[in-house]
Amino acid sequence: MTKILVVDDQPLLLDTLRRVLGTVGFEVQTADDGESALRLAREERPDLILLDVVLPTISGLEVCRILRKDSSVPILMLTAMDKEVDKVVGLEMGADDYLTKPFSVRELLARVKALLRRVEWGQSLEETAACAEPVVVSRLRENGVEVDLVSRRTVRTGVPVDLKPKEFDLLAFLMHHRGQAFPPGQLLTEVWGYQDTSDTRTVVVHIRRLREKLENDPSQPKLIQTVRGVGYRFWQ
Repeated sequence: MTKILVVDDQPLLLDTLRRVLGTVGFEVQTADDGESALRLAREERPDLILLDVVLPTISGLEVCRILRKDSSVPILMLTAMDKEVDKVVGLEMGADDYLTKPFSVRELLARVKALLRRVEWGQSLEETAACAEPVVVSRLRENGVEVDLVSRRTVRTGVPVDLKPKEFDLLAFLMHHRGQAFPPGQLLTEVWGYQDTSDTRTVVVHIRRLREKLENDPSQPKLIQTVRGVGYRFWQ
């Protein structure tokens, strides 16, 4: 059973999320402060973490930063702050996505399922690659960049590149469709699994971070290009 750790200091919301996620078949564990969240994340190894930004003892942003040192578990930040800078900080700390309070149950479940699909995709690749048949493409190589879809490792001109989970997914998608330009809204659908594509700031932040890690000069990108009036593409 898929295990989700929910971290929030509001007892009513914590109980609601426990019941909602449990009803659709998830095993739910809860924590109401940052220290408990870190302990449970390390002991129980959840498949996904719902993490509030404002927490007692240790903030959610700091919890996210600490976990990212040795874990790639998908993290969905829950925030009552709607400022762009707050959301960007969460992404910079290594969160995979954010959800602004108040949110609907439908939107929450859609975000959770989209993040879990990434985990299932990686596991299915590992299982398939371990078999003699069928043969699958497990590596993409273009213009000095190589991504291993099974181990989820990235190399640029022989040097390992440390990518966050969604940075890797976005890069792999663009490389797989090299030369084809995708609007930010379509990338939200294809990579994040969103149905609501009105807010594309998540894509913009991840594109910027990929350029900072892969480009010789991020201000003049050669690999991940902007196609004016369309979106982004990986250079062919």
